[in-house]
Amino acid sequence: MKIIIFSWFYFLSSLFNLHSESSNKEQIKELNKYWTEVSRTVREGDFEGYKLTCHKEGVLISGVNKSSYPLSDALARWKKDFDATKEGRFKADVKFRFSQRINDSTTAHETGIFLYSGNKINEKPKKDYIHFQALLVKKMVNGKLLWSIKNQKPVKQNGIN
Repeated sequence: MKIIIFSWFYFLSSLFNLHSESSNKEQIKELNKYWTEVSRTVREGDFEGYKLTCHKEGVLISGVNKSSYPLSDALARWKKDFDATKEGRFKADVKFRFSQRINDSTTAHETGIFLYSGNKINEKPKKDYIHFQALLVKKMVNGKLLWSIKNQKPVKQNGIN
């Protein structure tokens, strides 16, 4: 009898693990799609598209300035760079790498590093590596992931910020 109960428990837990792995793969696929869209909007200077990836009440935590403020303030400040990129006066790109990804069907906490590069045309790109943590929530109105909180800190290079 113990063997039957143990076998049944093992069978059910295996099914649960398979379902969890399958579900997590789909969530990671959705998260990757989100970050690809963020990169596209930066590269193309699509300010409105970028804004759609952000929660309207999002918060940006800046390790560089040791401050936190509404994401809407940062968006207002970044708009001129998006416009310059769209007009071809500036070239921008961002690439993401992740060290930890914790998620469920409605939230995600992503930790990693991104490389932001930007330059005026005919100038050498300035590259910044930034550690980040992002909290994403799935907006239930349209089922899209939105950036809710982002904490970013510069990477120390040769002991210098």
